[in-house]
Amino acid sequence: MVGQRVVVRRLVRGETGPSGGPAMTDLLGVCIAWADGVCVVQPETGDAVTIALADIVSGKPVPPRPSTRSRISSREAEGRTGSLWPALERVALGEWELRCDQAPTGPLRKRANSCLAIGDPGCSIDDATAHVVAFYTERSRDPLVQVEAGSDVEDSLRAVGWRPLEYGEAQLRLASISRVRRSLPAPRHQVELAATGPHAVATAGTGCDPVAEAQAMLEGDWLGIYGLTVDPAHRRRGLASAVLSELLEWGAEQGALTAWLHVETANPDGLGLWESLGFEQHHTCRYYAPPSADSSASAAPVSR
Repeated sequence: MVGQRVVVRRLVRGETGPSGGPAMTDLLGVCIAWADGVCVVQPETGDAVTIALADIVSGKPVPPRPSTRSRISSREAEGRTGSLWPALERVALGEWELRCDQAPTGPLRKRANSCLAIGDPGCSIDDATAHVVAFYTERSRDPLVQVEAGSDVEDSLRAVGWRPLEYGEAQLRLASISRVRRSLPAPRHQVELAATGPHAVATAGTGCDPVAEAQAMLEGDWLGIYGLTVDPAHRRRGLASAVLSELLEWGAEQGALTAWLHVETANPDGLGLWESLGFEQHHTCRYYAPPSADSSASAAPVSR
């Protein structure tokens, strides 16, 4: 058990428990020694505790505590994605958030033009969906909500007839920037970085024709990675790793500790890539449209 995270129940000598017998207490921490009749446990805070083996009532290993980034709520994690659109209109509906990109560049993005429906909207599901429909109708957008897969909100939307889109389901993945940087191979390509404020673009290629590109947006100590593309004719040459490495180095220099990204569940190659680099799945989101909408309509915002 040395080196493992454990919970140990032990006797408290000289004290009486609620039932009149010996008092006991539990200690959670990492077992750092087990020898010479004692066990030494290092709790998460404070000094190490030495326990006589004769005082141990029971003990067992427990799973490692999730990292701080994994313990962040889905609502907070998704809320950070709005940093990709600095001019995004964001209106609170209880814990939900109505989002609209009033001046999009290129095609509409679902994340920027949907209601983030995670948590309590502060009203009934009928009133909440009515607010959503009115908000997007006033802005000439298709009503759309983004929900956490398997959540109570998703069940409630299904119950009132809202339907999932047939595309766009995506995982939000998180990783330690330092860990990913260690896992990346040494870049074999020349990469150019252009940074303006919290936004950076990394490109690789020859002359004026980049064959690989990725972008990043910094918010506090979080770095969002998006828009990673590699020309099909130049794939499997380390270009994706090269542009990603450049962005992560830039982010680390700005004080970023955590990298996040979305990857669609229908993209097995992308899932495999990010998994291999240490990006762990935090949660999965889906999009829902009202009963009157055609879930396959081309007018709906495209995926990203």
